[in-house]
Amino acid sequence: MFLRGLYGIKKKLPVVPGFEGSGNVVASGGGFYASYLKGKNVACTTRRGDGVYAEYMITDAFACLPIGKDLSLEQGACLYVNPITAIALVERVQKIGAKALVQTAAASALGKMVVGIAARKGIKVINIVRKTKQEGVLKAVGAEYILNSETSNFERQLRILSKELNATVCLDAVTGELTSKVLSATPYGSRAIIYGGLSEKEIPIHAGMMIFQDKKLEGFWLSAWAPQQTPYRIWKLSRQLKSLAKKELKTDISARFPLEKAIEAVDYYSANMTKGKVLIQTLFTEGN
Repeated sequence: MFLRGLYGIKKKLPVVPGFEGSGNVVASGGGFYASYLKGKNVACTTRRGDGVYAEYMITDAFACLPIGKDLSLEQGACLYVNPITAIALVERVQKIGAKALVQTAAASALGKMVVGIAARKGIKVINIVRKTKQEGVLKAVGAEYILNSETSNFERQLRILSKELNATVCLDAVTGELTSKVLSATPYGSRAIIYGGLSEKEIPIHAGMMIFQDKKLEGFWLSAWAPQQTPYRIWKLSRQLKSLAKKELKTDISARFPLEKAIEAVDYYSANMTKGKVLIQTLFTEGN
């Protein structure tokens, strides 16, 4: 979305893209935490200026999470955006007090993380997919409830199951008509938390659903959430990420490209999103 000018952050061109990555901290601008990170492998993001698709990048110390020696740089490169979003979303569900949730785009990397994190918290998850082959992907990570939005009785199944489990929150990365269908099928007072827009379509919501059924829409954006966290919270989060990284937050890697083939990497990922993440490497060896 950023490359197409559709993202919430717009930077003046020319600009290096890329929101998350991993690497070794080679220099520090000063300060206790920044100095502590020097020489360490970190997962990182960048909030302003150029992005991570480069051999060297500059970012704020608090946009870095030390990953230690037990986690590879490959997994570290995928440790920031999806894992932290998944953790924050499940925490939001807990804060609302929901005992179960519905999620769209459930077979995505983030969706699979939500399955694992929610299971640890005792939260039931109704997973929505649109392809039969995606059901197997979810079963492999322990998903119990899976519905296909392309089936003729999808809305009826969702209505029955969400009532049975009292699933009153939907984590939605698709938007469009699907969001409206899910909100309509879920119990009184349900809400959809929008954190993505894969369909790139508007959400058609009837006013009566909001007025008479107390249904709600809210958004979640990691770029707005992260700056609100304290340094202690960031430290605690890094420990949580490392403890979950080898199982619940493990990311499938489908392909690797050298930096000079970054455009090919983006094209490949656009056509193969559910296969896993694509890595752009500055130190590239064929077959790594």
